[in-house]
Amino acid sequence: MKKVVLITGGSSGIGKSVGEFLTEKGFTVYGTSRNPSKIKNYSFNLIPLDVTDIESIKKAVKKVVENEGKLDILINNAGMGITGPIEDTPTDEMRKVFETNFFGAIDMMKAVLPQMRKQQNGLIINVTSIAGYMGLPFRGIYSATKGALELVTEATNMEVKNFGIKVTNVAPGDFATNIASGRYHTPVFENSAYKKVYQENLDLMNSHVSGGSNPLEMAKAIYKIINTDKPKLHYKVGDFMQKFSIVLKRILPDKLYEKLLMNHYKL
Repeated sequence: MKKVVLITGGSSGIGKSVGEFLTEKGFTVYGTSRNPSKIKNYSFNLIPLDVTDIESIKKAVKKVVENEGKLDILINNAGMGITGPIEDTPTDEMRKVFETNFFGAIDMMKAVLPQMRKQQNGLIINVTSIAGYMGLPFRGIYSATKGALELVTEATNMEVKNFGIKVTNVAPGDFATNIASGRYHTPVFENSAYKKVYQENLDLMNSHVSGGSNPLEMAKAIYKIINTDKPKLHYKVGDFMQKFSIVLKRILPDKLYEKLLMNHYKL
């Protein structure tokens, strides 16, 4: 039987690329969007789901299981970005990003685990970020949401292993997606102490995303993980320097690593 995959945030960017690629490989794919009726040109099932709405989550998971009789793979891909100096960024906006990137992913796992436990098998892939391995200036909250999800992935994998369920995560670097247009940008306030340097870094971040790698690379990486009998806990997908930055953080003294980051961001 075809494996059944549920992908949150499946209407664009990485989620859409993964959905199309897995469909080509013979999987039964359900992508999700808050407004599927507005989405055109997709090759798989697209159902409504808002990861910040528990009832919406339950309804979507129930629909997949009723249609297919099972749910083999959850790809927690839905997410949003946020930029800004910690001092200038409204705390309510920080909470919104945690609701989507962190608690939304957790609520998705909670929704699919009973079905996977019933099946005695299942795979959950949490899409995090290379930014989750370090506190990046003006992206600290985004880094925090993804770093927190990495740790929860580790804990959950140990908790569900005896039920035949595997939980892993894949951390992308910069990919050419629409995350920059969808993220919350703290305004560059005229009276901000960070005005000049934040504006410069905002321009730098947006150029990195628009000039990022092809999301197809993520699709291929996820396909490989799905076909691995014993997946690792953590995968990184990105260019050499992005992945190497994680290695440097592990081996360099904190102050030296901080100096490298500050030089890169011209702080």
